Order: sequence, then structure tokens, then C-alpha cells
Amino acid sequence: MSDGEAARWRTAGEPGGEDGGNPGPRLRATTGAVRDLVTAAGRVTVLTGAGVSTGAGTPDLRGPEGLWWRDPAGRRTVEFQAYREDPELRVTAWRMRRDHPVWRAEPNPAHRAVVDLERSGRLVAVVTQNTDGLHQRAGSDPSRVLELRGTVHETECLGCGWLAPTREVLARVEAGEPDPPCPDCGGILKVATVSPGQALDPDVLHAAVTAVQDSELLLAVGTSLTEQVVASLAEIAVRSGGRLVVVNAEPTPHDGIAAACLHGDVVEVLPLVLRDLPVR
Repeated sequence: MSDGEAARWRTAGEPGGEDGGNPGPRLRATTGAVRDLVTAAGRVTVLTGAGVSTGAGTPDLRGPEGLWWRDPAGRRTVEFQAYREDPELRVTAWRMRRDHPVWRAEPNPAHRAVVDLERSGRLVAVVTQNTDGLHQRAGSDPSRVLELRGTVHETECLGCGWLAPTREVLARVEAGEPDPPCPDCGGILKVATVSPGQALDPDVLHAAVTAVQDSELLLAVGTSLTEQVVASLAEIAVRSGGRLVVVNAEPTPHDGIAAACLHGDVVEVLPLVLRDLPVR
């Protein structure tokens, strides 16, 4: 499919578009166009955001309707400097972590669709903003999943680097330790996610950039592409000669540089794009 054809699909279903705004035909037409682009690509990196996991029961934190905007006090529990300095804040944070719905979340059809892409032989990497581990639980090869913001499933010591499964630390919280210290050095424990004020892991970021540069197509799914790092990945994909395809509930600031955009519920749409792809 030429870039001109892709642009034609991008406008279908919008006011004045080819189908007059009828959402049914738009959905069929654009999923077909996006599927054609993915099928033609030999190397695909998938970039996923909160929109993939909200349908699995994991709430959005950073988006315009996310928990941090509606509950600034909740945001403060994960601000890195505040967490280090305030023991009472850590007590609140551990209680919130214990009760978080992520522990009840299950992979949804969007996660499984990414596994289908991997089985087709096209997947280079899954670069995810999510910390819930649902890509791995759905069956994605863990070595191909790059977690930009870390994982809730591990807890680390900010002093000595001690590492353990978060569930083991939460068991200590349940047993009466409101702010459990590191068993090795007595230091502060924190879930191994990247908090506001904390730097991304440079090795993970480098691997993500490399994957995007090595791909013919970057499939951005369930992300608004507004955060600096993910926005730069979209731009790197295009500058490197690859195509950007956006599948998201709402328009993004980078739709204009995309070869195709598909706006809809990613949990419903992504399986239509990625299911039963021919194996390369």
C-alpha cells in the first residue's frame, strides 16, 4: 500500500470522509488497511500504553482522566523524592499497592493479539509504558518485552539494590510491617517502577530505540504519544525510514506523521488487525 493510500484510510470515517462518518464501514476499512501495512512489514515493534491495560482492569494513572489527575494525593505517594523522605507517605503507598487492582488484572484480547503478531515472525520487540506484566502473562516472550517504566512485580532496595518479588514484600505488609525495610541493609524498599522524578533505565531505553530503528513499522497502541520518551520513539521510527501506525481511542499529536491511524477501542480493534497473520 502506498503512502497516499494509507492517508486515504486515515481520513475514512471522519466527518466528510469516504464513508460519510459511518463507524461500521470505517472500522472494517481501516482495520483492513492497517492489517495490510502490518502484513507487508517484515520487522514490527509494538509500543503499548495504558489503553491496552485499562481494558484488563488496570487503571490509567497519567492520562487526562487518570488517577493522578483526579487524586493528586495519590500521585504524591509515587513521587520519588517525597517517597524517600516521608515514612508516613511510604506507609500509605504500601497500603495502596497492597489493594491495587493490578493484582486482579488479567490479559485481554489486545495482549493476546500482540502474541499473535510475535507468532507470525514479525515482532522485534514490545516496548511498553505499562508496569503490570500482562504482556508476559499473555504469552509474549519476556526477552522481547521492554518495560520503559519498570514492573510492579519486583521490589528493590534504594540503598543496596536488593531485589525480591513484590508479593513477598506485600506479605510482610499484611503481617504488620507498614513500611518494610530491606532485610539486608535496612534501607528503603520501593516497587521497581519508574516514579516521577526518577530516571528511566538507560539500558531499557537504548534497547527500545534500537528496536524502533531496526523495524520497518512501529505500531503504537493505546498510547496518547504525549510523553516525551514515547513521542520521541514515534519520531525516531519515521526519521529512520519506517512507518508509524497509530491505534488508539483518541487522536494523538503524532497522527499527522503516521502512515495510518485507527481510532477505536484497542481491545476490540487490535485482534482484528493482528489475528491470523500469515507467517513469515
